[in-house]
Amino acid sequence: MKVRSTAAALLAAAATVLATVSAGPAATAAAPEQDWLHVEGNRIVDEAGNQVWLTGANWFGFNATERVFHGLWSGNITEISKAMADRGINIVRIPISTQLLLEWKAGQTATPNVNTYANPELAGKNNLQVFDYFLELCERFGMKVMIDVHSAEADNSGHIHPVWWKGSITTEDFYQAWEWVTARYKDNDTVVAMDVKNEPHGTPTQPPRAKWDSTTDADNFKHVCETAGKRILAINPKVLILCEGVEVYPRPGETWSSPNTDPDLSPNYFYTWWGGNLRGVAEHPVNLGANQDQLVYSPHDYGPLVFDQPWFQKPFDKESLIVDVWGPNWLYIHEQEIAPLLIGEWGGRLGQDERQDRWMTALRDLIVDEGLHQTFWVLNPNSGDTGGLLLDDWRTWDEQKYALLKPALWQHNGKFVSLDHQVRLGGAGSTTGISLGERYSGSGPVDTTAPSVPSGLTAGAVTSSSISLSWNASTDNVGVSGYEVYRGTTRVATVAGTSYTDSGLTANTAYSYTVRARDAAGNVSAASAALSARTSSGGSGSSGCTATLRAVNSWQGGFQAEVTVANTGATAIRGWTVDLAVASGSAISSLWNGTLTGSRVTNAAHNGALGASASTTFGFVGTGQAAGVTVAGCTGS
Repeated sequence: MKVRSTAAALLAAAATVLATVSAGPAATAAAPEQDWLHVEGNRIVDEAGNQVWLTGANWFGFNATERVFHGLWSGNITEISKAMADRGINIVRIPISTQLLLEWKAGQTATPNVNTYANPELAGKNNLQVFDYFLELCERFGMKVMIDVHSAEADNSGHIHPVWWKGSITTEDFYQAWEWVTARYKDNDTVVAMDVKNEPHGTPTQPPRAKWDSTTDADNFKHVCETAGKRILAINPKVLILCEGVEVYPRPGETWSSPNTDPDLSPNYFYTWWGGNLRGVAEHPVNLGANQDQLVYSPHDYGPLVFDQPWFQKPFDKESLIVDVWGPNWLYIHEQEIAPLLIGEWGGRLGQDERQDRWMTALRDLIVDEGLHQTFWVLNPNSGDTGGLLLDDWRTWDEQKYALLKPALWQHNGKFVSLDHQVRLGGAGSTTGISLGERYSGSGPVDTTAPSVPSGLTAGAVTSSSISLSWNASTDNVGVSGYEVYRGTTRVATVAGTSYTDSGLTANTAYSYTVRARDAAGNVSAASAALSARTSSGGSGSSGCTATLRAVNSWQGGFQAEVTVANTGATAIRGWTVDLAVASGSAISSLWNGTLTGSRVTNAAHNGALGASASTTFGFVGTGQAAGVTVAGCTGS
């Protein structure tokens, strides 16, 4: 390990890295048409040799029993994805299970636990189609994807199992699952990296356990990552292969057969985090043969709120952590230019333990100083020991945590940098991001300012086959040229004015609409707030209605909500029905000013008749989170 003896040496090293990654060398060739990456020393570069910086986050769920991203029970997949890109996430690590890959390989898909009212674009899609749709969103918003086999079985606690085989799932099954998913996406340069196995771990007295040496033993993860990597690269030689570490490594003079004695009394092994011990690389490096330039090592590291490791029980700072933990376990790989490092998981809660905050800031600073690649753990607010970048409503960002992460996201001249050569991070109309092509060409459209987001989207006249929409005008530094109207994720019209009537619809059906503003330079605003409107049921004099839910009070484990029902038609209605979507973990316990049957609410005797433009309310008390109950539709009669 290269030892840092002075602060001046550290600052000099940091200046060199930042000058390279932030300012960057001149492009060595024209921007490649595809976005595949490879390795040169300890750098990751594009096909033209331009250095890149992978800075992203994790989003779990496909690895768990739900077999789909968590959060889609209330959050919208497009809005979440767009927000990640707008805030600088240029790669998303997606945990998945071998079991699910084998199910997909066998043609066994399932209908996922998705709130299709919140996600109308996912209606009718199985879990594999949801995965593919997310890849389409990443392509649209300029993000790349890393697939991570997180566990053998589809299990919410599957990561606790220390090795890559379990039950009926064998090591050969593990290899074949990787081959199948690689073949499926080998021509899709959105999927640029494969993390072979999440957090192999275990100790000698707690078999099964993962070790690291040059044998072909069944429990040798170095051999398994090498084998999986070669089988993946035989199908797609351009994808990055990530090998994580293990948990323990024998001290000098000890072997993998040495007893696992108390590390505080007679230590035989070096201990660290699951997946974080890459000491074995010094003597037993992974060999990918002709494709060695696709290899990246990927340790994980956490703070004392996850586990109070010995190094947190004494005074520590960044320099002591480098000497005691990071340097000998994995940083030497970067410093000796053996290969690049991508810290696949790091993160945690802030404001609860001063040591936790100090550790997270120190690791963030190391990432920035050395230009290390990273995917932050995690987007999900339901990560029990770390919390998430998103809060419990799956919409609001934890701004304190994001502020800590932001310096470790690739930026150039105040803009976030995509790993896509053509698409800006955030999409074509992004004002917060640029493409990799723009980063290295120094060029771009003269007008890069998108119009403001359209506001006030409302539904006017509603019939059994049409919905009339209107919104407030956007502003632009040059001028708005038109508006794009989306039904779900489908653009149904581009109009010059601020109104549109969507026709040819199905009776008694809920539709979701958004509007984007466009200027003459092709800059497109972010989408407006989504509007849900339902066509009427048909017949003479039928009318439509809308229902708007708001939480008026909340407490630990419960909440109170109020729903406003409005007649959107031109004639009076005699009654109304509101359909609610209730996510798992939430329930309605009592309701007033209406009659509840299952998740459907019909009017009470005194508030069913509503004149044109009139409204009424009903309320309820629920258990769980308020975000777990949403409006799925409203019908007047």
